[in-house]
Amino acid sequence: MRIARFSIDGNVAFGAVEGDKQDELVLDIIKGIPFAEFELSGTKVPLSKVRLLPPVLPSKVVAFGRNYADHAAEMGSRAAEDPFAFFKPSTSVIGSGDVIQYPSFTEELHHEAELAVVIGRMCREVPRERVKDVILGYTCANDVTARDVQRREQQWARAKGFDSSCPLGPWIETDVDPADLTVQCTVNGQQRQLGSTAQMVNPVEDLIVNISAAMTLLPGDVILTGTPAGVGPLQDGDEVAVTIEGIGTLTNKVVKRG
Repeated sequence: MRIARFSIDGNVAFGAVEGDKQDELVLDIIKGIPFAEFELSGTKVPLSKVRLLPPVLPSKVVAFGRNYADHAAEMGSRAAEDPFAFFKPSTSVIGSGDVIQYPSFTEELHHEAELAVVIGRMCREVPRERVKDVILGYTCANDVTARDVQRREQQWARAKGFDSSCPLGPWIETDVDPADLTVQCTVNGQQRQLGSTAQMVNPVEDLIVNISAAMTLLPGDVILTGTPAGVGPLQDGDEVAVTIEGIGTLTNKVVKRG
């Protein structure tokens, strides 16, 4: 099931995305929230008539770095044998179609296409064999990074945590195997990144085990799983799209912050 969060006539709701052709997609409005048992209302609205919102509002976004060897190499380092985590605040999250604001404090903004895991239930110290039980589904993410600031500052809070630095969407796909999905990023229609989740040094299960050993994960929390090689610059006016096989495409325009 594809679960979207959207706004229509000033109201916010979740809906199940139905259909195959982009211009014919409809939303069957969900009674309740997707983090508990729910029913479809049978009330349907065309996707074209709503505004897509970030599919969740996480209490925290936990991101893992250097989880693809080829990306680590292009950054002049080695892949992290043990998972290496950092945070992006909830205020960094935007949805598909929202604007990535190019901050005034950087001159080197980069895209990083990533598979994102959406947690479906409160959990802590999750054993590897139970990881699937705590996952609601998966979505596309862009770990937008102020690369010059990342190089200059030991902490990555500003480089990766500024407002609009975490686009998520367009929806959550609950029925997909994350083991071998194609991850692609284009800028103005030109391919920049192309990889597979099969290239992860630490797969999804290991990442969840690692971070849940340290902290409680809440429904709606998001785990970013790392990016393949090919990261590169974004400029004012660019349109950046992250496409993940079996999930969909997350699209955002870059606008210089005024």
